[in-house]
Amino acid sequence: MDDWPTAKSSAGARPDGVSDETVRGLGKLSEALEFVERARGHLYSLHQLIGGADLALSEAADLLAAAGHDEWAERVRTDLIGLNVLDGRWTFQVVEEFDDGYWSTFRSLERAAREELADGVRHIFEAEMKEQRRTDGAPGHEPVPDSA
Repeated sequence: MDDWPTAKSSAGARPDGVSDETVRGLGKLSEALEFVERARGHLYSLHQLIGGADLALSEAADLLAAAGHDEWAERVRTDLIGLNVLDGRWTFQVVEEFDDGYWSTFRSLERAAREELADGVRHIFEAEMKEQRRTDGAPGHEPVPDSA
C-alpha cells in the first residue's frame, strides 16, 4: 500500500503533506462510518417494520373479534397494540435517540478529522486505489466523470 500512486487525476486527491498512515487511518475511520450508516438504515427498517406490525395488529384484533374471539381480540388490543419496544420507547424514539447521539457524534468526529488532517478531502484511500487499479485509456476506466 505504501507504493500506491497519489490520485492527482481523481476526485479525492491527496493534499500535500498527508502521510500514508494518515490516509489509512482516515480510510478506516470512513469505513467504520459506513458500517454505522448501514446500521442506521437497518434501524429505520426496524422502525418501519414494527410500525407495520402494530397496524396489522389492529386488523388482527378486528378479525378475531368478528370471528367471535373477543377475549383474544382484547388481549391483542391491550397487550400488544402500542406496546413499547424498549423501556419507555417506541421505535421512533429509538431512531431519534440514535440520530441525536451516536450517529451525529460519529459523523461530526469523522468530518472534523478529515478537515484537520486532510483538508476535508473524502475517500483518499479509495481514490488512490482506483488510480492504481484502473487501466489508463480503457473505456469505463476514466479517472473522473466525463465533463462533456
